[in-house]
Amino acid sequence: MKLLIIEDDINLASTLARRLTKQGFICDVAHNQSDALLRARQLVPDSILLDMKLGDDNGLMLIKPLRNLLENTHIVLLTGFASIATAVEAMRLGANDYLTKPIDMATLLKALNNETSELQTSIDDAVMSPERLEWEHIQQVLHSNNGNISVTARQLNMHRRTLQRKLQKKPVQH
Repeated sequence: MKLLIIEDDINLASTLARRLTKQGFICDVAHNQSDALLRARQLVPDSILLDMKLGDDNGLMLIKPLRNLLENTHIVLLTGFASIATAVEAMRLGANDYLTKPIDMATLLKALNNETSELQTSIDDAVMSPERLEWEHIQQVLHSNNGNISVTARQLNMHRRTLQRKLQKKPVQH
């Protein structure tokens, strides 16, 4: 079974490729949108594992072109920034599954093997507490500013020390 992994985090992409190859997948990796479309045309994968955040780009924007290119390919959107709105949008655009990071291998394999009836994930699992949602948003802004605390604090309109305190407290999922 051919699998295209579209993930901007090079270390995560290679780890996923290595683990999924051991599970019998023939893996190829792309790290940005243009490479993803090129690799998809060349490989014609059975499944695609697509990260929602690709550097400054949004993986949601890739679903429709991938679906147009590969009608029968199973597309699994993987995200560290889950929300009901993005889950609904991903499905509307043509994704088959929507999974949140961190993901265990058993759940990922079920999604990639199109065993969605057995998937234990639900939309309720994607709902985050306000504290968790704030923390995830801060992480996303911090990442887009290459880890610069001062710039991130200015963008979020908060004091730098307040931001540092919030970053030290990772809230639980619910």
